[in-house]
Amino acid sequence: MFNALTAAQAAVANYPFCTIDPNVGVVQVPDPRLAALAALYRPKKTTPATVEFVDIAGLFKGASQGEGLGNTFLSHIRDVDALVHVVRCFDDPDVVHVAGRVDPGRDVAIISTELILADLQTVERRRQSTEKRLKTAGKQAKSEHDLLERLIEHLEAGRPARTLPLADDAGTPLGELRLLTAKPILYVANVAEADVAVQVAGPSPDSPAGALAALAAAEGAPVVTISAKVEQEIASLADADRPAFLAELGLEQSGLDRLARAAYHLLGLITFFTAGEDECRAWTVTEGTKAPHAAGKIHSDIERGFIRAEVVAYDDLMALKTMAAVKDRGLLRLEGKEYVVRDGDVIYFRFNI
Repeated sequence: MFNALTAAQAAVANYPFCTIDPNVGVVQVPDPRLAALAALYRPKKTTPATVEFVDIAGLFKGASQGEGLGNTFLSHIRDVDALVHVVRCFDDPDVVHVAGRVDPGRDVAIISTELILADLQTVERRRQSTEKRLKTAGKQAKSEHDLLERLIEHLEAGRPARTLPLADDAGTPLGELRLLTAKPILYVANVAEADVAVQVAGPSPDSPAGALAALAAAEGAPVVTISAKVEQEIASLADADRPAFLAELGLEQSGLDRLARAAYHLLGLITFFTAGEDECRAWTVTEGTKAPHAAGKIHSDIERGFIRAEVVAYDDLMALKTMAAVKDRGLLRLEGKEYVVRDGDVIYFRFNI
């Protein structure tokens, strides 16, 4: 699946620990708005938004204790922003399953348990450190210690850190701890080629993909259904041939397109655009980003010398076709430093340094 996602051409192995060093791939986020802007401006260059995926090896039971190189693999995901858990939901005697049979619930539980156990070790060490500061650090250390106690109880009950309710003023050290189970998660149901259209439309409750969907719903996590085998076939085709292949399978879009979008939204990201004859480009910012910081995504000098942002909504620009028409209708907005960028904004930044 990772090879298809990143259009890599490496050979695929299907035995335990075939992945040792993490593989990193940068994946374009499909966005029809960028294509429409490119058709309008006919730029020399078109640059989409991207998401970086890191592929690590599968984890065995006991990974938190170092089984199967588990400590090494766990360290590879400390710095990522979110987790994508690919879960096998197909039978194939030619593809080895380490446990001997397909069971999404068991597989998810093993990974979840190992991540929770690894987090418990981290939190226990922090609690011991905090206890030493209780007599000298006063109220702040007491507040942190109480939170860590709650967190340990929560993890010991088999619940991930991301589901722990926190008050806005909790003063939590969770960000510093880089807990694995504090990261948002997205599940991928990897189904058989023959089942992909039916499973994407809505998996039956008694199917492996249906079991995974129910598990994800209970956790409040998104799930994307794909067939890695189909995605590899799509990746090998020329762009012009892909729509016909998808239509033949009864699919409107590839699973990897849906996965890239789902990962983008899971991270709380939005897109703004810059558009002109030289380049049309999609820029990625976190929802709630103000205009100067968005400008800094283009260049630090633009943020430093920010004067104003000239903003038009994508829908208004596409309806009127030219910036002159947008200005005539009074739809071009001049926004200052406190403006919060919206998804789909087309922006020109004025600056001076």
